[in-house]
Amino acid sequence: MSTIHLTLPLKEEDVRQLRVGDVVTLTGRIFTARDMAHLKLRALYEAGEALPKDFTGAAVFHAGPVCLKNEDGSWRLNVIGPTTSIRMEPHADFVGKIGVRAVLGKGGMAEDTLRACQQYGYVYLQAAPGCAAKLGQGIRSINDVTWFELGMPEALWDLNAVEFGPLVVGMDTHGNSIYKTLKENAYRVLNEIYPE
Repeated sequence: MSTIHLTLPLKEEDVRQLRVGDVVTLTGRIFTARDMAHLKLRALYEAGEALPKDFTGAAVFHAGPVCLKNEDGSWRLNVIGPTTSIRMEPHADFVGKIGVRAVLGKGGMAEDTLRACQQYGYVYLQAAPGCAAKLGQGIRSINDVTWFELGMPEALWDLNAVEFGPLVVGMDTHGNSIYKTLKENAYRVLNEIYPE
């Protein structure tokens, strides 16, 4: 299977060509955001205030990196692994409205995200869980960190990635979700094994 190499910021037309099951890598700036960062970003947006980063064409990674501080005060990445994405489901429309084109994480998301992917033109990319050291190799440097007071995992990290991945398209802009398909197949098999 060939890998699709994408460069950030992403264009909507490129994202809309992706299909569930495609394998991609990302090169460019990736932002991390978990529960607290999403809440802070949304509060700023809803108050009409400027966001700390431009999310147009961005990739947002549901991850809490482990970073180390250099003697000069700069940061370097140690490891980075995905966190469970479903917690960010309430923000499906918000991330679309601010121009995000790719959401990265693990475990997939639900119907609101699937609809928002179609409406706004973004995809959900599955990052391999348990591979934090390997994924960390795709991050070449850290630009900066915002809201470090929230704690290292909850802060908004601005990362420079080179062929970050591989990542699998888990939800596309055409209404397809590997998570929904897996769930439906699991229930079908379960009903065959244990009929009513």
